[in-house]
Amino acid sequence: MKRKLMFLSLAAIGLASCNGGFKQGEGGLLYNIHTSKGGAKIKTGDFVSLNMVVKTDGDSVLNSTYESGQPNRLAMPKPQAKGDVVAGISLLGEGDSATFKISADSIFKGGQQRPPNFKSKYLVFQVKIEKVIAKGNLNDQVFQGRVTDYLKTQMEGLKAQEPAKIKKYIDDNHLKLTKTPSGLLYVITNPGTGEKPAVHDTAVVNYTGKMVNGKVFDTSIKEEAQKAKMPMDPMRQFAPIRIPVGEAKVIPGWDEGLQLLSKGSKAIFIIPSDIAYKDQGIGPIAPFTPLVFEMEMVNVVHPNPNAPKPVVPQMAPPAAK
Repeated sequence: MKRKLMFLSLAAIGLASCNGGFKQGEGGLLYNIHTSKGGAKIKTGDFVSLNMVVKTDGDSVLNSTYESGQPNRLAMPKPQAKGDVVAGISLLGEGDSATFKISADSIFKGGQQRPPNFKSKYLVFQVKIEKVIAKGNLNDQVFQGRVTDYLKTQMEGLKAQEPAKIKKYIDDNHLKLTKTPSGLLYVITNPGTGEKPAVHDTAVVNYTGKMVNGKVFDTSIKEEAQKAKMPMDPMRQFAPIRIPVGEAKVIPGWDEGLQLLSKGSKAIFIIPSDIAYKDQGIGPIAPFTPLVFEMEMVNVVHPNPNAPKPVVPQMAPPAAK
């Protein structure tokens, strides 16, 4: 009997080590709570602001709110299944942090697209709860007012931090930049010898876009995407892109900056949010985020004066009464 108990005890120790100290919850959820402040747990309908890093079980980062500088902010939904990440977050309160391991098969069978060459058994979620506004018995107006006030404070904080972020990037990279009246900062690293594009010309450019923390978020150059370990979409065609200049088809910082570059030139643009994505952000780019672009003017294409003019539809005359 003693030998049997010893065997069971050793088996339990072995299981704990395999799971790295994780506890097992409903639906096979593996969780490890690192910090617990002892506050109220998050409930469905509460407002939650949280930072999250999503990794494979081989420690490859798939997504990180820290890289974008923007926490996830949401009204806490109901769990869609036992043991999903929402169920894990409901174990936490404001100020708490935890790691959750969820079977990849259970996530992707629900319709989520599996990344190319994904072989990880688990998805690993590292979560830090930054703020909770409890819905409780608050009426909708009071609750939404508290959420709005919090978000306004966060946006003001991001806006106030932007100049320091730009200065740090410039200092860290020892850049000597020219500043235009709009706030665009640029340096020509290779002057080129060709002409500059004018309004309505087409600029053919290669580019690599980065956050000021160095994280690449987009590029037209395959080697740069591979170096940055960006997820590779097999349908993506890496090639210079064509931009109609001065026609507001791109962010204002690009429209202005492209007209500063001669054919064959290379440059670095630092574009403040005022002439980028402002207080809205887009995708991984948070509100009030300055952006860095490494640019190359590959070619300048003039409009074809012999191209057929577009036909402007004529307004029909009003019907006689």
